[in-house]
Amino acid sequence: MPLLLLLSVLLLPLSAWAQAAEARLVPFRQGRQWGYADRRGRLVLPARYDEAGPFADELAWVRVGSLYGYIDGAGNPVTPVQYTRAGNFQSNQALVELNGETFAIDPAGRRLPPAEVADPADEDPLEQGDLVRGPDGKVGFRFTVGTARIPAIYDEIKDNYNGLLLVRQGEKWGVLDSRGKLVQPVQYDSVRRGGSPLLPAVRHNGRWGYLGPEGRRLIEPRYLRAAPFFGGVARVQTPSGAVGYIDTEGREFWEDTEPTADK
Repeated sequence: MPLLLLLSVLLLPLSAWAQAAEARLVPFRQGRQWGYADRRGRLVLPARYDEAGPFADELAWVRVGSLYGYIDGAGNPVTPVQYTRAGNFQSNQALVELNGETFAIDPAGRRLPPAEVADPADEDPLEQGDLVRGPDGKVGFRFTVGTARIPAIYDEIKDNYNGLLLVRQGEKWGVLDSRGKLVQPVQYDSVRRGGSPLLPAVRHNGRWGYLGPEGRRLIEPRYLRAAPFFGGVARVQTPSGAVGYIDTEGREFWEDTEPTADK
C-alpha cells in the first residue's frame, strides 16, 4: 500500500471503522417500543415500532408485529411493512425476504435483478504478509514491509486488523502489533469481526466487549451478546436480557420506561 494512502487510512476517525458511515440517528428503545434518537440521546422519531435497525444512508428497517419495512431519516415509509426478513442497506442495496423468496432491493424499494446484486467481499485476505508454518503445524507470520517476523507458535493468525494481528493459541485469542509485541494478551474466548473488522467484538469470561483500531479495549466485556458495529452503533444484550444499541464511546441508547402515550 502506498505510504500516503496508508497514512490517510490510519488517520480516519473512529466512526469510519464502523463499516457504514456514522448515522445521524441511533435506534432507541423505550420500554418495549423503539424509535430513534440523536447522538446525544434525545428522541427524534417517536418510539412506535416493535423493533428498529441502524440507519445507513438515511434508510433503516423497522418491524411492526412480525413484518419489516424501511423508513427514511424523517420517519417516512420507503417500503410497505411486508417483509419477513430485512437487512441493513450496504452498497445501495439491502437483502429482504418476501413470500419465502430472498432478493435485494435498492434505496427506492425496487427489486434488483440478480445480476446487480453485489458479491460479498473476501472476509479474510492476508494483506500484510505471509503465514510461516513450523514443523509441528504451528503458524507464524512474515511481514511484507520491514524485518519483523512472528515465530511459528500460534494455531491461527488473521491479519486484516489495522496493521495488527489476531492470534490464537489453543482456544484463546490475543492481538500482536507489527513488531510482534502483544497489545492484548492471549485471553479472549472468541473474536468476532463481522461487518466491522477494525472494531472487533471479543468475549472474555462469558461477556462481550469491543476492541478499538489500535487493539486497546474500546468497551469492556460486559454484555451477553454483541453484534458488529454498523453505522457507528452496535446491538447488544445486557446481563438482564435487555436489548439496545451502543455507540463507539460505549453510550447506551435505551431506557426501560414505557413511552408516554400522546394525549
